[in-house]
Amino acid sequence: MAINGEDRISGERPIIMVTNDDGIDAPGLRSLVRVLVSTNLYDVRVCAPDSEKSAVSHSIIWSRPLTAHRVEIEGAEAYAVSGTPADCTGLGLSEALFPSLPDLVLSGINVGSNCGYNIVYSGTVAGAREAFIYDVPSASISYDWKRGDINVNDFVLSAQACLPIINSMLSAIKNKTHPTNCFLNIDLPTDIANHKGYKLTTQGKSLCKMGWRQVEEEAQGAKMLSTMLMETESGVVSDNNDTSAHHSNDSRLFKREVRTVVVEEGTDLHFLREGYITVTPIGALSQVDVDCQNYYKEWLPKISSSL
Repeated sequence: MAINGEDRISGERPIIMVTNDDGIDAPGLRSLVRVLVSTNLYDVRVCAPDSEKSAVSHSIIWSRPLTAHRVEIEGAEAYAVSGTPADCTGLGLSEALFPSLPDLVLSGINVGSNCGYNIVYSGTVAGAREAFIYDVPSASISYDWKRGDINVNDFVLSAQACLPIINSMLSAIKNKTHPTNCFLNIDLPTDIANHKGYKLTTQGKSLCKMGWRQVEEEAQGAKMLSTMLMETESGVVSDNNDTSAHHSNDSRLFKREVRTVVVEEGTDLHFLREGYITVTPIGALSQVDVDCQNYYKEWLPKISSSL
């Protein structure tokens, strides 16, 4: 369970690397970095996408080199990268960009929650998962923003609410007691100023049931958050689709739209909507139900015997 090998945290300040999927200029990332820097407790690095990469999941770019250009963020060493969140984490951990590994990777703060099945689609969670795969402790952080203008102070309050978790994680890393077989997914409620405290939860089966609607032009209709829980007409969240494609007369355009949201009782999204800061340990392996494993244990030999 505990971290093996050399202790990354010595007498120096711990190193925290921040990434996200909303892009390096997003209010969630900037607020998180500002709060981390203001504590004067950490060395802060940023390696984040140069543009919005919501809902790209754990995709990576093979087909071309990635560019990383220096960005001025007060108190931090920051780079904007022409890749996905997983690319950014991978590059940031490679020691090709920064001279050493960070002690902790934080991905966020995302504009919108990431709970239930939506974790599968999330670039924010993928940024943390990539660090976990490479044995670096990590957490993804998301704020349950609702439709309307973004209040930057909500992200500042969200970052401040995460500081006890971050400090506790770093203490456990230093003491080599931090678990190595999971990472954390943290979601903060909409009314963050009046949250009900931390709640340990499990990933549920909550999901958005999606539909498709035919449209006449690519700009038609509301844009969607990476979480797919809501749409926005505020223009704050940009569309990640390539709008340069040419359409022939016999082509048709379709856009996703949210039809219903299913919330599983007693799991992450349920407690988030109750006003808790949900803390959910998750992994990278796709485990299946024991009943399924047992079913196929009997099923496969029957097929093999017919060969």
